[in-house]
Amino acid sequence: PGHAAPRTRHAPPAAVLARAAGMLRAAGDPARLALLDLLADGERCVTEIAAHSGDAMPTVSQRLRLLRTEGLVRARRDGKHVFYALADGHVHELLANVLRHAGEPVAG
Repeated sequence: PGHAAPRTRHAPPAAVLARAAGMLRAAGDPARLALLDLLADGERCVTEIAAHSGDAMPTVSQRLRLLRTEGLVRARRDGKHVFYALADGHVHELLANVLRHAGEPVAG
């Protein structure tokens, strides 16, 4: 008595949970998160990203490869240059929400 009936909720399939966990792990490193934040402003080539971060090209390339494998960024080749951008609006919203939430005071 006095308790609301629990809502019926269907858990996502295991494959969806595993993919989401991989995406969160990939974004869960401060350097990769900073890279995603940079790409939130628009497409960049690897040399621009490396210059902005101050990291070596192989380090930046490795980070981008992981983010691309997990579906967080996409790549586009133009001649000798490869340009990276956030994969889609979902990633942009996820990034904006997590950074906004992280900037709020901790409750409790």
